[in-house]
Amino acid sequence: MRSEDLPAADRFPWWCEQMAQDIVPSMVSSPHAGDFRSVVTVAELGPVLLTALDYPEMRSVRSSALVRRSDPERYGLSVVMANELCFAQGNNETRLTPGQLLLHDTSQPFDTRALPGAGQGEMVMLQLPRAAVPLRPERLNPLLARGMSGDTGISAVFARYLVGVAGAVERREVGEREARRLGEVALDLAAATLASYIDAEDRLPPETRRQALLARIEVFVEHNLADPALTPAAIAAHHHISLGYLHRLFRQRELTVAAWIRHLRLERARVDLADPQLCHHPVHALGARWGFHHAADFSRAFRTVHGMPPGDYRRQVLEAGGTAVDAASMKG
Repeated sequence: MRSEDLPAADRFPWWCEQMAQDIVPSMVSSPHAGDFRSVVTVAELGPVLLTALDYPEMRSVRSSALVRRSDPERYGLSVVMANELCFAQGNNETRLTPGQLLLHDTSQPFDTRALPGAGQGEMVMLQLPRAAVPLRPERLNPLLARGMSGDTGISAVFARYLVGVAGAVERREVGEREARRLGEVALDLAAATLASYIDAEDRLPPETRRQALLARIEVFVEHNLADPALTPAAIAAHHHISLGYLHRLFRQRELTVAAWIRHLRLERARVDLADPQLCHHPVHALGARWGFHHAADFSRAFRTVHGMPPGDYRRQVLEAGGTAVDAASMKG
């Protein structure tokens, strides 16, 4: 939803209404109230609510009176994407920069300000029912309005996942069937992230710990696809688990660990083969770029999946103008 779809005079009132409806009621002010250019994306993902915001300089104050009047009893765990943000709640106040995470509680007053001079602010927020977070409020209170790094460990996994889901929602790639599963994973990753900051991982339910471990494994694999030594055994050793446990983690998935790695490598190679800017790179070099260090293995695996050698696939796609069509239509 874009405020620019409305007359300029209606844009700021619309934003205030959306914030009260989709997050919590608060008193909002802005030097851009006469022409408030903003974008709001909201998606219900099973147990959680995802909200992506794009906004100019503004201030939002939630008073004790507003808390008493309306409280959805939710935590918000946000990733700051652009511009700086000042946030105060409880005894904490912080100035957040892009890439940091922010936790807030709708049951307590807060004061937040998007700062001037750096263009539009952007934020992706996951709203979590307090009852769904398996951590005691008194343990989480010290994290409120505290800037948390989104660059390392499970925090980085959560931030990357949340931003990725928000992008998929904005592109309308998430159907009703997928929404609940995405929300359940997001909730598990959020709980694991918060637990990591208060040394309470042992308080998490087994399923939450399992989902967090799977997410870390996925990120590790994607970052190391080019390494031919990336094997199930290497993955298990890196994450300090047994090979048998790794295979058990993947039992509910359509592919085994090794098949999933091969699938990712072939897909990355297929995208490269269809890229006109890489047309001068030999086919075998693109295969090697994604872990296929033997040209014959790459060609065989690619033909099995796409029905033709990688060189033929590249030629047909590029002759068609660089549009990657499916193998069946090319064969027809």
